[in-house]
This record gives sequence, C-alpha cells and structure tokens, in this order.
Amino acid sequence: MNESSSGALKFRNSVTDWALRAVIFAAFVFFGGGKFNTNTNAAWIQLFNDIGFGQWFRTATGVVELLGAFLTLFPQTVSAGLALLGTTMVGAILIDVIVLRRIPDALIPFAILGGLIALWLRRRRV
Repeated sequence: MNESSSGALKFRNSVTDWALRAVIFAAFVFFGGGKFNTNTNAAWIQLFNDIGFGQWFRTATGVVELLGAFLTLFPQTVSAGLALLGTTMVGAILIDVIVLRRIPDALIPFAILGGLIALWLRRRRV
C-alpha cells in the first residue's frame, strides 16, 4: 500500500504549518515555563493559591504545557501535543468558570483552545 492510498491524516509540512506550530510552541513555553517561578508574589503562585489545589498543581500544569509545546514541534507528535495542550485549556476554562467563578477570564483559554482545534483540523489526508 503506497503512502497516497493509506488515507492517514497528517500535518502539512508547509511554512504556514511550521509558523503556526512555532507560535504555539513559543506561547506555551512562555506560559508553561512561567509556572516554575518561585517568587511568592508571582502571578501564577497567587492564581494557584486562589484555585486551592496546591502548588504541586502549578508545577504539574507547567510540565504538561512544556511537554505539549515540545510535542507540537515534531510532525509525528503534533496530535499528541495538541491533545495535551487542549486538555490543559479545557481544564483552565473549567477552573475559571466553576472554581474561580470568573467567566470573562475563561474567554482567553477558550480562544486558545479554538486555535488549537483549528490547527488540528488543518491536517491533510495523504
């Protein structure tokens, strides 16, 4: 069976695709890496104190975001990376709405989730 008749969905190897994945990588390295700041006045520490799950949750979220960011760089692992990042954004939406009761704050992770889904839908059949 040759590659064109396999019907597998793969990510394009185009400049646009790489640029979109690079933006996702940079954003999640920035935000995921920021969760490792140990300054007691840091915004992420305050936010995770408000959430009430403990600071281990901040570290775990940072690890998941960094892992997802790196997985989006490689064509073979883009789907796994987007799934990790999408799950993180769903969690952020739920925490904003249910735990913190800050519905307007949920719009940002919702928009990011929409962008991740849009990139995933850009796959092509080969």
